[in-house]
Amino acid sequence: MVQALPEVTNCLATPSRRWRLGAWIALLLAPGLAIMTVFVAAPLLSSFRYAFYEFHGVLPSAFIGFANFHDILFDSTYAVSTWRALAHNAIVFASLMIVQNGLAYLIAFALLKALPGHRLHQVIIFLPVMLSAVIVGFLWKLFFHPLFGLVNAALALVGIQGLPWLGTESTALGAIIFTNAWHWVGFPALIFLAGMQRISRETIEAARIDGASDTVLMTRIIWPLVAPSATIVVILTFIGSFNWFELPYIMAGATGSPGGATDVLGLFFYRTAFGSASSGLQDFGHGSALAVLMFLFIAIVSALALRVLRAREIET
Repeated sequence: MVQALPEVTNCLATPSRRWRLGAWIALLLAPGLAIMTVFVAAPLLSSFRYAFYEFHGVLPSAFIGFANFHDILFDSTYAVSTWRALAHNAIVFASLMIVQNGLAYLIAFALLKALPGHRLHQVIIFLPVMLSAVIVGFLWKLFFHPLFGLVNAALALVGIQGLPWLGTESTALGAIIFTNAWHWVGFPALIFLAGMQRISRETIEAARIDGASDTVLMTRIIWPLVAPSATIVVILTFIGSFNWFELPYIMAGATGSPGGATDVLGLFFYRTAFGSASSGLQDFGHGSALAVLMFLFIAIVSALALRVLRAREIET
């Protein structure tokens, strides 16, 4: 078999063989490349182009340079909604980092201890991740219903008066964040668990022999060693938080009700570019400018954060 390898290499090295192999690879890649070109690359390039044009209807009418970007950031018609939505996205990111990823880290540590039934619990923890965001949104919208929702019914059993969770400005965004955390907590939990399982047993056993408690083990020993997993979780959480659209759209509507308390950049972009129930006006110019700003913001911050977190991995 070892002697046959040079013959195979020589066969592949001939021009006709290389051409056939290249053609076969291109044929296999063509469907995926076509889909990416039509549904990702082309719309992205179109957004960059349309951001510099004024629109009357669905077609660009005149080149106006950076006027759309100026309006989105500084004009009172758009800027108030832009900065409010950005603040809500920042709240979502901070909340998910603390609640969702913090809980995921604790769950991963519990699964690492290999308690009875831990493999079943791995499956149970990951099951919500497999559900569609549409299903999760409608499900928890029913759970939060003020009259017959499961949440208020459970609170009534312990003597606590329920609230219109999605109808009150002070609780609406928190309710949607909680729903998102329930939906996705299994994903960072398994990422953290995979990082923890790469740590040698000798390291953990040595810490146990030295008298390290679970708290010390999680904070002083395991946490620095799962830095690569933490990097993945932080970057994905940031991108997901500032691309947030499905859950707030399903649970609160395109206007970010009540009173804009759940408005995020994704909803504001949707309303601006495609209109809404309250405003049927479509403005692809300002919508494209907002989309470009979102893309640049997420790309630049993600790249900087990735560089900083990678440096932390090397230090640890």
